[in-house]
Amino acid sequence: MKKNAYIKSTGTPLGMRLRHARLVQEMTLKQLAQKVECSESLLSKLENDAASPSLAMLHRLAKALETSIADLMADDWTADQPVLKPAQRNRKRFLQRSKKGGIELENLTWHHKGGLLQGNIHIIEPGVASDGLIEHHGEEMGYVLEGELELRLGDDVWTLEQGDSFYFPSQIPHGYRNIGTVVARVLWVNTPVTF
Repeated sequence: MKKNAYIKSTGTPLGMRLRHARLVQEMTLKQLAQKVECSESLLSKLENDAASPSLAMLHRLAKALETSIADLMADDWTADQPVLKPAQRNRKRFLQRSKKGGIELENLTWHHKGGLLQGNIHIIEPGVASDGLIEHHGEEMGYVLEGELELRLGDDVWTLEQGDSFYFPSQIPHGYRNIGTVVARVLWVNTPVTF
């Protein structure tokens, strides 16, 4: 698997899952590219694990393919146990277009198909931002464990520091950026399951 592809997969690579979901929807690369507003070339790279999607792109793909990010990324990472130990946690890394680094999501809950609640720790390297604003169904809340974060909710921008918390309906276009000089770690909970 390429270095910049979805990492720490416990089974089927993300590219194969994307291709399967597209074929189930009976879509061509061109049709899906138009729906998610990207090039066929990029989609081909994603399906071949030669590129890694941004969080915003993953949201658009899941919506266009009528699935969830959680189902695209966690088909064999499930359990019926209520406790998840640190060594068992799944991590997903998303590389951004800039050379500054990436965003890593550490799952705090097992994936349960049809589950309503999900918790992650968003680990954001200095200077890194989510790729544009996203919006979807649900609600989100978070707590800044370490670092500084600029949270954009529609036209409003909030500066958050360690100890600050937030809540918003997910239908509000939202995104974030690490404005500090150290890695930011944010406890992020959303419903329904998104990642």
